[in-house]
Amino acid sequence: MDTADDLLNRAQAELERASEQVEEVTGVDRRQFVFLSLVAAAASTFGVDIARAQAGGGAGPGRAPAPPIPLGNGEPPAVVFQAYPGGTGALMEQLVKEHGRAAFDRASFTVEKWSGALPTSDVEIAFLPAHRLSALIKERKITSARLTDIYLERIKRLNPTLRCAVTIMEEQARAEARRADAEIAAGRYRGPLHGIPWGVKDIFSAKGAPTTWGSRDFQDRIIDEDAEVVVRLREAGAVLMAKLATGLFASNDWWFRGRTNNPWDIRRGSSGSSAGPASATAAGCVAFGIGTETSGSIVSPTRECGLSALRPTFGRVSRHGCMTASFWSDRVGPICRTIEDCAMAFNAIYGVDVKDPATVTAPFQFDRHIDLRSLRIGADENAPREFVDKLRELGADPRPIGPRPQFARGSGGGGGGGGDGGAAFDFYVQMKARELGID
Repeated sequence: MDTADDLLNRAQAELERASEQVEEVTGVDRRQFVFLSLVAAAASTFGVDIARAQAGGGAGPGRAPAPPIPLGNGEPPAVVFQAYPGGTGALMEQLVKEHGRAAFDRASFTVEKWSGALPTSDVEIAFLPAHRLSALIKERKITSARLTDIYLERIKRLNPTLRCAVTIMEEQARAEARRADAEIAAGRYRGPLHGIPWGVKDIFSAKGAPTTWGSRDFQDRIIDEDAEVVVRLREAGAVLMAKLATGLFASNDWWFRGRTNNPWDIRRGSSGSSAGPASATAAGCVAFGIGTETSGSIVSPTRECGLSALRPTFGRVSRHGCMTASFWSDRVGPICRTIEDCAMAFNAIYGVDVKDPATVTAPFQFDRHIDLRSLRIGADENAPREFVDKLRELGADPRPIGPRPQFARGSGGGGGGGGDGGAAFDFYVQMKARELGID
């Protein structure tokens, strides 16, 4: 029978063989990788005193062992969830059979021309759908700078009541709007999002602004990195003007400054956890917002605030730079005033990102004149009757939806409260334990 030393020696040999690839892919020093891996194996598998394995030859008499290095929130697990039942390979093979190389090309998104007079009041402009604002900017009937000023005025005035924004990025927004106007004037039009002001849920990192996750513990934390959705929307020319509120650790609509309120009835919250993007978009404080859903956090605030939104299939949009609540259930999507706005924003942010190993690319083509008879539509028995009747009037054939799976509270089945959520917040648990002086 192998002894513990035999098993450790064998593990070291295997780690040495793997270390070259680890250093090449991750940049982690080979010797550090082997050492830390062996320490973890010894401590967890064989009960070896971790104090004897510290760098520099051991802890020594009276020397306290170094604490374990906690997992970071955004470190993906070794096993990556794929929503397609046959797996990524089967999905890619099917897409190539159906579409060829075109399956991986992003379709262009065009907005219909503006017709009629320009609205005369700032309020009317603020509540226009984003794709109509896009038409106005493209045809130079309004500048991004003016549009940004309209939204900045509204969000600064309404935020004390709504608590929809954590950080209003006024200086940065004005600079991005001026740059957008200059590019458009020079004929360098980037597409339908060019010059459109937007806001992002404050679990995404954005350079120059705090990323709080709704927690007082992180109210002053600045992550010097842009999340992938921030990068893609900036490349599309959109103007980031605010980090929008989320409930504590993306759990509801309550955060460290209070509750985010529904603009149509401020006695009620806007629901969570994409509370800020929904409240701000519904109140005409941004043209659209980007939120996330683990278990209802796009759908619920969108419903409560009377908006349209898209909660994409897992893996369609990169989560890089976003707080992890669940490694297999977090999804990123737009919260807007119309369906076409959702399509316009989604078209810019979807697709593979090497920094998020769960992402895939699949075709997306928005058809504003789609035949509803071609769609399979499910209707819950409690769905608003007027809505279901209207779908039938438009040619759809809604079918009843049966009971959906119910998950036990705390199981993690319906959100990020299970084992993967615990792993994602290991760093925070360790931090609070040290603060409170507990093991």
